[in-house]
Amino acid sequence: MLYSLLRPLLFRLDAETSHHLTLTSLNLSHALGLNRLFSRAAVGKPCHLMGLNFPNRVGLAAGLDKNGEYLDALATLGFGFIEVGTVTLRPQTGNPRPRLFRVPQAQAVINRMGLNNDGVDSLIKNVRHARYRGILGINIGMNSDTPIANAANDYIACLRKVYPYASYVTINISSPNAPGLRDLQQPTELDHLLGALKEEHRKLAKIFGKHLPLALKIAPDLGSQEIAQIASALLQHGIDAVIATNTTVSRDGIESFSQESGGVSGAPLNDKSTAVIRQLAVALQGKLPIIGVGGIMNSADALQKLDAGASLVQIYSGLIYRGPELVRELVKAL
Repeated sequence: MLYSLLRPLLFRLDAETSHHLTLTSLNLSHALGLNRLFSRAAVGKPCHLMGLNFPNRVGLAAGLDKNGEYLDALATLGFGFIEVGTVTLRPQTGNPRPRLFRVPQAQAVINRMGLNNDGVDSLIKNVRHARYRGILGINIGMNSDTPIANAANDYIACLRKVYPYASYVTINISSPNAPGLRDLQQPTELDHLLGALKEEHRKLAKIFGKHLPLALKIAPDLGSQEIAQIASALLQHGIDAVIATNTTVSRDGIESFSQESGGVSGAPLNDKSTAVIRQLAVALQGKLPIIGVGGIMNSADALQKLDAGASLVQIYSGLIYRGPELVRELVKAL
């Protein structure tokens, strides 16, 4: 209710400015103890996946809190798990502003942020200082100036650093806003990357005495053969989960905004991401869980993702348009 009153004011601001203002305000509200007064978290049904106990099936997708700066405040909204990042080995500024745009008439968001973040060491510092002890996913990527041939080195270095602090790690190879990143979804490149990561993963599991689940986040702009090949690679390398999907380069439903480059999230992505989930479910035959994300604006969208084969869901753009009430609605419905 409160967010619905504030949203018109927030939407008058530049999207990126509004983003930071909203999160900073949420942090301040949490520090003052006000979040508890306004938050009415729904009680969800727990589930066990990837060796982890999720208090409910609704998570926050990566991208909202890139540097893990708002963990404690976001936890008060009722999420069953929170994913931060994408984080890279070294800090990077991303693309020039403006780089984030709302399309209210389509309940969509266009972003070409360019994986801007403060670097993995800064994220770890924030995670260590947070009181949040729920399920934490850390989403890792490669720096934009890293050659594709050396991509595995960036991912391995990030994995080493975040291993003690994450509940699971997501390997992001699907952002359309990082040059060449989606090339890592091709069979040869993917096989090399996953092979190198799993080799390092086995070493880290022995060092830390625990198995840290690995998830792969893929794009919605894939053909049936590509999805089948990715599913095969996931099973071959023993990856623990797949997140479907990242943002789309399609402009279906927002054709008038075709001049703005970047990935599209929100309502126009819903059907595309659900179609990928459905194809993955057939290819994987229940051998590893699917986390469904993309265009979830209400409980019907989330249930559609579960019906297609997802076990968990994540939201981002829906939170921008609906606010915390969407979290409560989804937790209750699922």
